[in-house]
Amino acid sequence: MPVIDLSHTLMNHMPVFPGTEVPRFKTAGSIEKDGYVEKMLTMLSHTGTHMDAPAHMMEQGATLDTFALDKFMGPAMVLDGTGLSGIDTHHLIRQEEQIARCDFIIFQTGWSKYWGQDRYYSGFPVLTSNAARWLTQFNLKGVGVDTISIDAADSVIFPVHKILLPENILIIENLTNLDKVKNGLFTFCCFPLKIEQADGSPIRAVGIWDE
Repeated sequence: MPVIDLSHTLMNHMPVFPGTEVPRFKTAGSIEKDGYVEKMLTMLSHTGTHMDAPAHMMEQGATLDTFALDKFMGPAMVLDGTGLSGIDTHHLIRQEEQIARCDFIIFQTGWSKYWGQDRYYSGFPVLTSNAARWLTQFNLKGVGVDTISIDAADSVIFPVHKILLPENILIIENLTNLDKVKNGLFTFCCFPLKIEQADGSPIRAVGIWDE
């Protein structure tokens, strides 16, 4: 059963959304002094490969801890947005039959190759508002991207967030290794940390295929 890691590694000085705090990982014990090693982790809930809950941008929106565990796994497919200036409805309609069979739709833009570079933060293809609304007709659990945000990084109104999240469609950002995903359906898992009233959480996203 092949399993592919679709997550970036959490570490000091890693890329974060512009204007937000970088995570800090500090060693809090040593084997020599204390007989054990552990780390103190200080980071925002939307650090690295992570998931946005409706509560991230909605008053009274659902938090991650209120969803059943099966909300975080299911059949998925990757759609190619490489080289596009934006992802509009006409890019999706030809895949309508396959999308209807999925719990998760994941967009590969190729932008994860710029992880750690200034270029990562701008210029990536994003869903248009029309395309996001079109996706809400399906019974999706989530939509994922290999970029810093599902909206343009300089957006101040976050239109795609505000279309998907009210429908309880989770948003997964900063995915990677999507070029390793085979064509067709696979099982996508994106379990968040069990944080009380979580507006978001880092996740370990993986793709799983049957032999």
